[in-house]
Amino acid sequence: MTFTKRFLSGLAGLLLSASLMAATVDVSGIKLPDSVEVAGSKLQLNGAGVRYKAVFKVYAAALYLDKKAATPEEAYAASGPRRISITMLREIDSNELGKSFTKAFEENAPKAEMSKLIPGLLKMGNVFAEQKKMTAGEAFSLDWVPGTGTVILVKGKPQGEPIKEIEFYNALMRIWLGSNPADWKLKEAMLGKSS
Repeated sequence: MTFTKRFLSGLAGLLLSASLMAATVDVSGIKLPDSVEVAGSKLQLNGAGVRYKAVFKVYAAALYLDKKAATPEEAYAASGPRRISITMLREIDSNELGKSFTKAFEENAPKAEMSKLIPGLLKMGNVFAEQKKMTAGEAFSLDWVPGTGTVILVKGKPQGEPIKEIEFYNALMRIWLGSNPADWKLKEAMLGKSS
């Protein structure tokens, strides 16, 4: 191999390494991709941060959208697929996690919509009940797929039937982006305002 070919090959490897390093964001030791594919659409990382309970780190959360959103209203109005990705930072009983999501869901969902949202909430509760516990490093995601509904993936595998109503997905988003979010700093981080 000539010097020029070796040089170009080495340069290509260096550029590839640099692009791979730039393609992730580190959130408390969790490497999050700066883009993901959901239902054939490339989504970009809108923002990510850590959910704290008291002084303990519970999970890293990331919001992926087809275009940047600086407000909750912009995120709810996104027309294409969306993803909320959660990666555990400590072991937690899935029942406890499900209860905390349900409480935040109820605190942020429009009261007039709650009766319509309960069937989806029960389906989601069943998914978490089947998991027993989630350990540090394990992940799940909540995807909105237009025409299909909310798809819950645990460890990369779809769980249960999709939940059809967009109102349900927006109510899920309000757990983190609503007027009474699970964690105010995390809300700002998911909206790309801090890390």
